[in-house]
Amino acid sequence: MSDTTTRALERPDPSHLRLPVFEAGTVWLAGAGPGDPGLMTLHLLNGLQQADVIVYDALVDTSILKLARADAAVEYAGKRGGKPSPKQRDISLRLIEHAREGKRVLRLKGGDPFVFGRGGEEALTLVGAGISFRIIPGITAGIGGLAYAGIPATHRDTNQAVTFLTGHDQTGLAPSAIDWAGIANGSPVIVMYMAMKHLAQITGELMAAGRAASEPVAIVCNASLASQSVLETTLGEAANAAREAALEPPAVVCVGEVVRLRAGLDWLGALAGRALDADPLGLRRETEAGSA
Repeated sequence: MSDTTTRALERPDPSHLRLPVFEAGTVWLAGAGPGDPGLMTLHLLNGLQQADVIVYDALVDTSILKLARADAAVEYAGKRGGKPSPKQRDISLRLIEHAREGKRVLRLKGGDPFVFGRGGEEALTLVGAGISFRIIPGITAGIGGLAYAGIPATHRDTNQAVTFLTGHDQTGLAPSAIDWAGIANGSPVIVMYMAMKHLAQITGELMAAGRAASEPVAIVCNASLASQSVLETTLGEAANAAREAALEPPAVVCVGEVVRLRAGLDWLGALAGRALDADPLGLRRETEAGSA
């Protein structure tokens, strides 16, 4: 047997990566990614295998929890709009309580803890309590979820900027502090989290500020999961189309010309037999017509 074959049969040893030791009495705030367990990081896997307590959110795929130590305590702390949920302060205090008991506490969130995940709030509470912490970034749904839908957040032929925004503020209403006109005029691509409840109001604000009703929109539900669904529509029809399709959160809404690229980049669709278009924006066809 050759050395190459022998190495291929050996189980990989991650010790050379020098992954950190999870110290007792500390908290790791970690992102699990948009849904697909395969998108979790090695740092998260390392944390799962050392944690004494795992406090996880609603959007975390529970299959990830099976990678934890067999004797780890697992606590649900999911917050979903319109449903009974633990208060944010109670969650933060629970993290402090566990850490002060000398436990290794893994706070596990969907996506990235610092992108509309309240990770900053929890970390600052830990600072105030004198608790050491580590941040483990995750792939946020506004990037990873769109990628699974075949939509790039940026593309040289469509946009050199992208704006990420939340569809509601602390009151549960559409954000009043957002400069809708500024975003409508300044950002060619807009990616919205938690926007389904106020989609009609938000799309109305964008159109009132000058965005065309015909602009492409994609609504990606259950991004990166086997149950993922993608609705392609327009800014003017998005709210009605979502209602008629009975779409439910969690969902990411993307506004902009990049949505048209899905005709060429829907790699999941291609696996199921969809024929992809190598020129989804029609640029090659325009060039060829101009040179004819």
